[in-house]
Amino acid sequence: MASFVFSWSGAEGEAWAWRRLWVWEEEMLEECRTLLFDVSLHVDVTDQWLWLPDPLEGYSVRGAYHVLTSKDLPLVDSTAEMIWHRQVPLKVSVFAWRLLRDRFPTKFNLVNRSVISSEAAVCVSGCGSIESAQHLMLFYSTFASLWPLVCDWIGFMGVDSNVLFDHFVQFVHSTGVSKARKSFLRLIWLPCAWVLWTECNNRLFNNTITPISRLLNKVKYLSLGWLKAKKATFMYGTDRWWSSPF
Repeated sequence: MASFVFSWSGAEGEAWAWRRLWVWEEEMLEECRTLLFDVSLHVDVTDQWLWLPDPLEGYSVRGAYHVLTSKDLPLVDSTAEMIWHRQVPLKVSVFAWRLLRDRFPTKFNLVNRSVISSEAAVCVSGCGSIESAQHLMLFYSTFASLWPLVCDWIGFMGVDSNVLFDHFVQFVHSTGVSKARKSFLRLIWLPCAWVLWTECNNRLFNNTITPISRLLNKVKYLSLGWLKAKKATFMYGTDRWWSSPF
């Protein structure tokens, strides 16, 4: 069954033109809806580019050079670069980049940007708490229960942090400093976060709830699929990946 997507048409963009969207494109539509969810347009406000290091004077080559070479500015944390994994789809790494910097359209952020009222900030799960990225990933009991299941699946146990960025760092470094081990654990953490976020969107937009056991299976399928897609020599089959991925 096909769904629909829209695009602007007309000289002033005053009309909508619709075309059919096939089932395999529906995930892309959900991503688009998520990206536009916190966009608020105002007829009396003019769009403009803003150069954050110097909002008054704006962008200049000299200013950009200063930003890149100044020793007074902190260097990018190398830990944050771990979200960029060559075997993980780019859209998932971009999602993680926004998630760890709390730049995702959670209801808490939408309230802060005056997109929705404070009364509408309750978590999509209906638990009664404010919906923030940290709450969704670590504190909402159903979603939080995915992490212990994943740890049990890959065969290690640890004490999880209550801070999202620290949770990522601790998870990746939990089995030592081996480059291969850290790469593997990044490949597990990223689909976990991605599955939880897509489940949040499904509950919000499609009014569907997926059992936690099926969310775990999604993590297994995604991580195995990404490995097989980018690494032709990867020999694990489904049965072996399900039983002993580490």
